[in-house]
Amino acid sequence: MKTLPEIDALVPEMRQWRHHIHAHPETAFEETETSAFVAEKLRAFGLEVHTGMAKTGVVGVLRGNSSGDSGSSIGLRADLDALHVHERSGVPYASRHEGKMHACGHDGHTTMLLGAAKALAGKKSCEGTVYFIFQPAEENEGGGRVMVEEGLFDKFPMRAVYGMHNWPRKPLGSFAMRVGPLMGAYDIFEIVVTGKGAHAAMPYTGKDPMLFVAHVINALQTIVARNLHPLDAGVVSVTQVHGGDTWNVIPQEVVLRGTVRSFKREVQDTIEQRMRSIVSGVAATFEMSATLRYERRCQLWSTPRLKRSTPSRRRRRS
Repeated sequence: MKTLPEIDALVPEMRQWRHHIHAHPETAFEETETSAFVAEKLRAFGLEVHTGMAKTGVVGVLRGNSSGDSGSSIGLRADLDALHVHERSGVPYASRHEGKMHACGHDGHTTMLLGAAKALAGKKSCEGTVYFIFQPAEENEGGGRVMVEEGLFDKFPMRAVYGMHNWPRKPLGSFAMRVGPLMGAYDIFEIVVTGKGAHAAMPYTGKDPMLFVAHVINALQTIVARNLHPLDAGVVSVTQVHGGDTWNVIPQEVVLRGTVRSFKREVQDTIEQRMRSIVSGVAATFEMSATLRYERRCQLWSTPRLKRSTPSRRRRRS
């Protein structure tokens, strides 16, 4: 894939930006240093800068040669936050914040958008208005939703938003696109099962919640395999199991947590409904009580939420 010479010239500087951001990771809604770094760069490029949306979000504005209505305006979007992960990479620019790491590549996303902002700001002319949207809290906390709720598209009307995500297994220099959603909706769940604690040498005196855990994890995996159409994608993953304090005591309570991914509202509904049935059914089997907390962190919308207006009719010059 060929790139423009002015983009190639930015690579060394962009690499420095990325290493700096990677070394200073910040998690959801706490990206104060990162947003300040981004705002400083955007101002240096000569852009109009707005901060404070969704607490740490940043929007840079490049106004070109048009009226600036939403028909001639687009948004380019990247995310700012890191994850609660211990970095053990050993690279010179490794995380300096213990327990936090840019393990999902948002340092690269932020850098790419900064590079695009600098390249476009350096052009002699630009048709329309470009909004550079730096979103906080992409990981788990729905920062994009908060920006929309705080009026992102009212303050900055645009006809479309473009974003991309790194994909480490893709060949270098290539892009992948598809019609429809590319990344699944993100849901989380927490299951709390309560049995009856007992001495491990006398399990018959209690109600062992570990039995529930062993059966429910297996049962949850049948949802995708046996309840979804083969052409409908879905993922149910149990990622945490917490219970017990010592070797010889059956615990009273165990907590399971995990994530669900889907691409269709109907699939999302089916998975949640089946999870509730399975949890209650397995709990009843072992004479225990269990609760399921299911949160749809990223909603699947059937219609676009962008403000639409009639595109500008101004004729382009050939």
